[in-house]
Amino acid sequence: MKIDIIATKNAPLAIGPYSQAVKFDNFVFASGQLGIDPQTAALVNGNVEDQTVQAFKNIISILRESDSSIDNVIKMTIYIKNLDHFDIVNNVCKQYFRHHFPARCCIEVSRLPKEAEIEIDVISFCDNG
Repeated sequence: MKIDIIATKNAPLAIGPYSQAVKFDNFVFASGQLGIDPQTAALVNGNVEDQTVQAFKNIISILRESDSSIDNVIKMTIYIKNLDHFDIVNNVCKQYFRHHFPARCCIEVSRLPKEAEIEIDVISFCDNG
């Protein structure tokens, strides 16, 4: 079995010693994504909904580079600074998951990199292995 390091310019570059994603066998393990615009390397406005949408755009770009897709996500972890925004995040998730909902946990945290409101990581699979 082979490990592939995934990198795309269509998502923010890693801001530490990690990869955007790692593909192992037919699984893709995507690192946590903030609501960073890959063109500017800056967080989108401070609104949790906008940051969540951008985080999903980044995840989709990484999964596409991995020969996977949002439809193949089987596990998602959400780190959120304010659990009062849970419903907002759920509404955004419903826009991206139409065929099935992945297994998921949502954890309130005290702080995220770049003072982001949310970070999301996913595990996906590839149809073509």
